[in-house]
Amino acid sequence: MLCIHLKNTDPFFCLAAEEYLLKKFAEDIFMLWQSNDTVVVGKHQNALAEINYRFVRENNITVARRISGGGTVFHDAGNVNFAFIKNVGSPAEISFKMFTAPVVDALGKLGLTATTSGRNDLLIEGLKISGNAEHVYKNRVLHHGTLLYNSNLENLGRAIKAAPGKYASKAVQSNRSPVANISSFLKKQMPIGDFLQFLLDVQLQNDGVNFYKLSETDIQNIQQLREEKFTTWEWNFGYSPKYSFHNKAEIDGRGVEVNLRTAKGIITEIQIKGNSFSEEIFLALAEKLSGKRHFFEDVQKELKRFLTDVPDDLVYAFFS
Repeated sequence: MLCIHLKNTDPFFCLAAEEYLLKKFAEDIFMLWQSNDTVVVGKHQNALAEINYRFVRENNITVARRISGGGTVFHDAGNVNFAFIKNVGSPAEISFKMFTAPVVDALGKLGLTATTSGRNDLLIEGLKISGNAEHVYKNRVLHHGTLLYNSNLENLGRAIKAAPGKYASKAVQSNRSPVANISSFLKKQMPIGDFLQFLLDVQLQNDGVNFYKLSETDIQNIQQLREEKFTTWEWNFGYSPKYSFHNKAEIDGRGVEVNLRTAKGIITEIQIKGNSFSEEIFLALAEKLSGKRHFFEDVQKELKRFLTDVPDDLVYAFFS
């Protein structure tokens, strides 16, 4: 097994690294990485429906999509991400416990008792400290998860607090659970860097495990995958299943109602009503928005065709 500490904190690069190592390497792999503030949605989710869009945008929180299914998670500098990549003879060999047991054992060495929830979570004293997901590629499986160590739980809660009832689709929806930081259960505190090194050391003590540093070729290939896939709007937002959106909002004492449908993130149908502007403006705006991306900058650009001053509240009415 190769043991990797990925020190690049760019979430797009790290997610691309997971796919690259899964598909281009033959060895079993254990990897740890961290990133700046990021909401990571599952492969089959509607990204906009999973996030507090305004809070995420205004706090410069990255939105990224991973290649595995499951629900939405939050990364920040207080979180450690782990990934196991393993060769298997058949999908029947794959089990959640196979990959979480090493993490549970490691936490046990710190005097902590972690349990499973029945979903893809790890809990301590009934509180979620880890969300997990998997992706199978040929005879290899990627199992990855979060480990909330000393994350900003307020930011986590606000970033993934989605507006209920505004989005409708067949997309996978997240199951929200009460969360906690691992550090809050430790009798003796340790910096997160020491915690990360501890996890690496536990793996390196096993027979046949060797530390691996990405080569320049590895980095170049990962960077290319990052640029061509993981940073693109088409992957992070356009990949969402078809959905409809409905919202009523009041801006400066005037109402606006938005109803729209999308396919691959592109607005296919839209109706705008209210007393904010004339019916003629709403009809003309709807015509301009049809065929455009359901994306803040795109909506804002079209609104500016009709209004000299476009308040952010009006743009956000098209999202949350």
